[in-house]
Amino acid sequence: MSLEEFKREALKLALDERAELAHVLYDSLDEEEELPESKLPAEVKRRYEAIKAGKTKLLSAEEVFAELRAEPD
Repeated sequence: MSLEEFKREALKLALDERAELAHVLYDSLDEEEELPESKLPAEVKRRYEAIKAGKTKLLSAEEVFAELRAEPD
C-alpha cells in the first residue's frame, strides 16, 4: 500500500480512531531524528494552517509544565 493509499484509508476512519492513529504515529517519531531541512517550510505551513483551522490545541507554558509535573517518573 502506498503512502497516498494509506492516507486516503486513514481519513475514512472515525474521529476517535484517527486521533488514536495520530497519537501512535506521533509517539513513534524518534526525537533524535530531525526533519530534513527541505521539508521544514512545508511542516511549518502545515502546523500554522492547523492552528488557524482550530485543529491544534495550543497550551501555555504553565499548562505544559503542570502536565509534566503530574506525569509519574
